[in-house]
Amino acid sequence: MSEKQVLLTHEGIKEREKELRQLKTVKRKEIAEKIKEARAKGDLSENAEYDAARDEQAHNEARIAELEKMLRAAVVIDEEELDKDVVNVGTSVTLFCKEFDEEEVYSIVGSAEAAPERGKISNESPLGASLLGRRVGDEVSVDAPMGTIKYLVRKID
Repeated sequence: MSEKQVLLTHEGIKEREKELRQLKTVKRKEIAEKIKEARAKGDLSENAEYDAARDEQAHNEARIAELEKMLRAAVVIDEEELDKDVVNVGTSVTLFCKEFDEEEVYSIVGSAEAAPERGKISNESPLGASLLGRRVGDEVSVDAPMGTIKYLVRKID
């Protein structure tokens, strides 16, 4: 069975590669040192520091495996080749939110790269999915827990 494709921008690829390098080099060494220090304290059966270090090691190795899998399945979105007339993964879009009478700017990214707190929304999120294929001047309605929110597409970069 083939892996699900993971949409990433060039920036997203670089961020994940950087995190992977850090986990494999710096973090692995830090954890190995913690395990070594905990072992030096004697009986491992009742050694909370040893257990915590082993748990941290397991989490680190799981994240490494996740990042490696993600990078193997990555499909890079080339922002230079995108049609800037429509919203797509890799574009930034300026919206006017009618309910709150304010402008908002979002970058549309693949789900693996989403970080709403930094203005990066997934193409699979309700707002992201409803924006795909839209043009400047289009109105978009999105169902949210507080009701339907209407946006006007003002600009696509």
